[in-house]
Amino acid sequence: MADGGQRIKGLTIIKPIVYGNVARYFGKKREEDGHTHQWTVYLKPYRNEDMSAYVKKVHFKLHESYPNPNRVVLKPPYEVTETGWGEFEIIIKIYFNDHNERPVTIYHLLKLFQSETDIMLGKKSLVAEFYDELVFQDPTSSMQQMLSNVRPICVGTYKHETDFEEKKERTLNNILLAKNKIRYEISELNDRLKASKEANAKLKAEIAKLEAEEKTDPDVVL
Repeated sequence: MADGGQRIKGLTIIKPIVYGNVARYFGKKREEDGHTHQWTVYLKPYRNEDMSAYVKKVHFKLHESYPNPNRVVLKPPYEVTETGWGEFEIIIKIYFNDHNERPVTIYHLLKLFQSETDIMLGKKSLVAEFYDELVFQDPTSSMQQMLSNVRPICVGTYKHETDFEEKKERTLNNILLAKNKIRYEISELNDRLKASKEANAKLKAEIAKLEAEEKTDPDVVL
């Protein structure tokens, strides 16, 4: 019988994930507690797959002001819904079915308040979500099986609140524009440096000429 705890050297498996929160403004402060928003913090797969095949539980650490700030979710959807009035950091800790794999910790700043642009566009809810990756380096054979044998969460199209492909393309375009701008600025600085060196060399040549003339003709006054 094979040892499921033996690590597979040289193997790397990457599982893309999405984490973040959505928030909805009540429109006013709630009289009983002063809360202004309902929000949901979550962790989910980037692809359409059931993470419970390899995730044992997800621990959400909320602000200490909440009753039972340590929320543990044992199965999908990995999320916690609450109400509140302020933003704070939420710690998301992911535990795996294979105890040989160390837990992964993610820090997310809960976002509630929209920008003026969002308000002007008439958006009723706010979305703050991010792409990341779980990287399993040299996993055990049992973990490799868990990571490989996953089933889809749902039938049909699987979408996120954020179009990450569009965001990726926009980011790459911005990087390309920045690189081109830097190349232009470097080229411009090189031209200015070259001109300065030429002017400096010309000045040195003129000084050397004057010094030579002074040596041959004592009546020349510098």
